[in-house]
Amino acid sequence: MVASAAVAGGTACPTLAVAADQATLDRGQKEEARSCLPCHSLRIVHSQRLTRAAWNRELDKMAGWGAQIRERDALMEYLVANFGDDKAPAKPEMTGDGSTSGTAGAKK
Repeated sequence: MVASAAVAGGTACPTLAVAADQATLDRGQKEEARSCLPCHSLRIVHSQRLTRAAWNRELDKMAGWGAQIRERDALMEYLVANFGDDKAPAKPEMTGDGSTSGTAGAKK
């Protein structure tokens, strides 16, 4: 959720980012499970670190490919709050032998 820019004395004040409330984030997480998981693992979604604009483009793209997104605003807030470009990179998944996913069993 983003507050609108205010105009004071003819000068636009910076837009303030307002954190989404927990209920919205919870609805967004449920929407992720409903609309993303039929085609993707959580890993592919959660490994991304995108700006709000980039997440918006991703949701547009997925909807164009047939994703039925009912709670788009809540999903957007959830994705930006948890996987925005200001978040730390996702840690690589480790396998039982201590290697990262995709390298287990690879020849050294």
